[in-house]
Amino acid sequence: MTQAAARHILVQTEKECEALKAEIESGKDFAEAAKEKSLCPSGRNGGELGTFGPGQMVPEFDQVVFNEEVGKVHGPVKTQFGYHLVEVTSRS
Repeated sequence: MTQAAARHILVQTEKECEALKAEIESGKDFAEAAKEKSLCPSGRNGGELGTFGPGQMVPEFDQVVFNEEVGKVHGPVKTQFGYHLVEVTSRS
């Protein structure tokens, strides 16, 4: 079964998510941004979610994690929790 590892940043608005993405693409450290801005408890760990398989996260999250490019920041990804920036750190 496919497994992936990812990290994310959760914020309330799409606008905030897009602004954070621009900061990260301009050189801001993803983990630091997660610690400063993420509403998810994983933010304390730089947004790390660990390793998981398909179906363990909400469908919108799975779509990105199991189909998009590894090592790139994706988003905004809208879920019932808010807006996410997602970085797939590995997939096998």
